[in-house]
Amino acid sequence: MAARLPDIDANRIEVHVVPMRRRHLRSVLRIEAQVYPRPWSLSLFLSELALRTSRCYIVARVDAVVVGYAGMMFACDDAHVTTIAVDPAWQRSKIGTRLLGTLGREAIRAGMRNLTLEVRVSNRGAQALYENFGFAPAGVRRNYYVETNEDALVMWAEHIDEPAYARRLAAIEAALPGSTVWAEGMA
Repeated sequence: MAARLPDIDANRIEVHVVPMRRRHLRSVLRIEAQVYPRPWSLSLFLSELALRTSRCYIVARVDAVVVGYAGMMFACDDAHVTTIAVDPAWQRSKIGTRLLGTLGREAIRAGMRNLTLEVRVSNRGAQALYENFGFAPAGVRRNYYVETNEDALVMWAEHIDEPAYARRLAAIEAALPGSTVWAEGMA
């Protein structure tokens, strides 16, 4: 597991959010192995990246180092967050907030009406983040995480296509320390 970074000045941090590319996958897989008991494989990430019209995968970089990533798939009017992870050394630095906010904006741009995801019932920190973005519990998938037989809480953020949700995203982003730089054509 990575060591915590010393003295991150959150007010001076500049996070670049860009589309995930093959060149990022070594770093993505390193983070994946650190944060998930059953990490995705290189071939799974490659197959997801190949589905450009129905998927959106992004990475967050600080000083050219990948510090987090996230992805979602589009189905009808819904965007499903498939993954979101932050390097343990960068957790609690608002990287996940930036990633989820970017996914929200990209879902709106793609014409989606709702966002959904699953989260471990024990992961209260992630649930709090999702609630901040308007996600609410909608059900439980029993034994969803096969490696631990842990249940997943299904959460939905509805009506993301309405102006109130765009205002929510803008307020969350305005409260972030430092700055976020998006790749051209994003967010």
